[in-house]
Amino acid sequence: MPIPALSTPRLLLPPLTLADAPAIQHAFARWEIVRFLADRVPWPYPEDGALVFLRDAALPAMEQGREWHWSLRPRQEPGRLIGVVSLMDDPDNNRGFWIVPEWQGQGLMTEAAEAVTAYWFDVLGKPRLRVPKAAANIASSRISARGGMRMVATEERGYVSGRLPSEIWEITREEWLARRKGQAAGG
Repeated sequence: MPIPALSTPRLLLPPLTLADAPAIQHAFARWEIVRFLADRVPWPYPEDGALVFLRDAALPAMEQGREWHWSLRPRQEPGRLIGVVSLMDDPDNNRGFWIVPEWQGQGLMTEAAEAVTAYWFDVLGKPRLRVPKAAANIASSRISARGGMRMVATEERGYVSGRLPSEIWEITREEWLARRKGQAAGG
């Protein structure tokens, strides 16, 4: 099944393509973006890091129906890639994202997370969404909490910045549907 473009009030989220490699390479290779990402992200980020990621990991996984990746683009600047949001069909790691620092703090990632979470439950029909994150990544925890998720476990995981205490956040499909129904009813 082809991955559709998604949108939010302020963002366009087209599926990633190989043509996104230069924009990702330019935006992504910053410590403030990568420090809380999984330690499988190479650091320092190689000059061909985005190309290799897209060509060898993301695009094949998208074709196989195991992962779904979208770029984040402001509606007013659709040619400008400012981040990526992803879904993965892994047991305890179903969603990940990054956004360039100059676009943080505006609620854009909350919008993007809501859009892909709706895709996860409404289109893919998954029973639950689980998201690991470094406990020190407070901004990411706030996005999960705003999305109706709750912390269900703690553990230690490897990140680009080292091994850190981590939290696993979760929301079930039933909780998602009830939350959305409550929002539609004005509650």
